[in-house]
Amino acid sequence: MKDYIYQRVMDSAEYILANGATVRGAAKVFCVSKSTVHKDVSERLAEADPILYAKVKKVLDTNLAERHIRGGMATRKKFMKRAD
Repeated sequence: MKDYIYQRVMDSAEYILANGATVRGAAKVFCVSKSTVHKDVSERLAEADPILYAKVKKVLDTNLAERHIRGGMATRKKFMKRAD
């Protein structure tokens, strides 16, 4: 793995872990695509640092479990805004 990719992988993983961020949130901060962040933290991180990968995977699994709730809240907010 090239040095700049390794550094991006580690930075993304640390950001997700520190902030409980989603893949989309990390992508926005690092100005890369969601696909890139997802590949970084799901495939490349497992090779680079298995212990950090396990920690990040817990955060991503939590985000996945809460995804439907966030979507419902966003829809509710949209319709509440329309009602005004």
